[in-house]
Amino acid sequence: MTDAKRVVVTGLGCVTPVGNDVQTFWDSLVAGRHGFGPITRFDTSGMKGKIAAEVKDFAPEDYVPKSDIRKTDRHQLFAIAAAAQAMKDSGIDGVVAPERLGVYIGSGIGGLDTLVAQTDVMRAKGPDRVSPFMVTMMIANMASALVAIKWNAKGVNLPVVSACATATHAIGEAFRAIKHGYADAILAGAAESCINPLGIGGFTSAQALSTVDDPDNASIPFDKRRNGFVMGEGAGILLLESYEHAKARGAKIYCEIKGYGNTCDAHHITAPHPEAEGTAVMIRQAFSEAGLEPDTKLYINAHGTSTPLNDATETLAIKKALGEALAYKIVVSSTKSMTGHMLGAAGGAEAIASIKAIETGMVPPTLGYKEPDPACDLDYVPNRARKVDIDKAFSTSLGFGGHNAGVLFTKI
Repeated sequence: MTDAKRVVVTGLGCVTPVGNDVQTFWDSLVAGRHGFGPITRFDTSGMKGKIAAEVKDFAPEDYVPKSDIRKTDRHQLFAIAAAAQAMKDSGIDGVVAPERLGVYIGSGIGGLDTLVAQTDVMRAKGPDRVSPFMVTMMIANMASALVAIKWNAKGVNLPVVSACATATHAIGEAFRAIKHGYADAILAGAAESCINPLGIGGFTSAQALSTVDDPDNASIPFDKRRNGFVMGEGAGILLLESYEHAKARGAKIYCEIKGYGNTCDAHHITAPHPEAEGTAVMIRQAFSEAGLEPDTKLYINAHGTSTPLNDATETLAIKKALGEALAYKIVVSSTKSMTGHMLGAAGGAEAIASIKAIETGMVPPTLGYKEPDPACDLDYVPNRARKVDIDKAFSTSLGFGGHNAGVLFTKI
């Protein structure tokens, strides 16, 4: 292939529990507004988990024909909407060859809403009454396929599935594909929608979800009182593009992607490795690829799930990767304190938050932080956004199975 190309971000799009477009999402983060509340999509009587971060006032008919909505799973609708926003924001439609436009949109779980609904149909009416669209609504590759169909993207297409690291892996792999000449532009990220009895019940039984009744204290990353995450939903999509292609068409450029890390703990199906070495190596990989050394102008958007093990080991990983002296001088925050955990889509929304932090110099807070934990002793930007002199942002995502992913964004 040709020499390595520079890769930039020229479009952003999202659907989240705190806003269904990038500006609303970002304004909510900076203002410290969370999206938590009692679950409205089903009756939670008899369930331990009763709070979630639902997407609100989403209008799928703004993005797909009404006749197609019933054939499309909720997470796929989120993906289509976020991709449409990113395409419009980038202005690339019609100015990139279809064979050079790719789609890397994954999902950690896929169409769980459809699976639950169609299982109910099968039990009540028999297997012959299951929807003919059940398979295409359920499988995890179809969000990527539907976006490609909508935008005539005939280039590389890779729907990543790596649990809660999905979106970050998708962005990182898309970065590498453009860097090495396999595409001029790629829509990259993930979508998720699992707020249903099976999803809530399963994650609660796995002791991953918070069962706190107070929405203001349900998702509190790095706080000593943390006891699990709040399930969110939505999508976060970036339009990645080669720098030369973006410059040639006069595109607006948000930032550059300089490095990507990808490791596995190879330790446990849900728990992170207690020594956090896999995550630390992942962080170091990204900086090594970028040819940069971490410094005080770095912001880390942490995975920060509000689970006891994750937050402590992620703190340890940052110290190991950067060195303790520098780790105490940088700013770290978890936007899951406002969005909840969007599962596979989390890294997409958090990449957008990282990019907006570079663009504006405002670092979103870790909301709900009150009681320090000796195992979590970094500067987590508690409760209020802060103006900070940064020129780099690193977004980390850590998935069940020990999947570690991170992407390094820098000012152009």
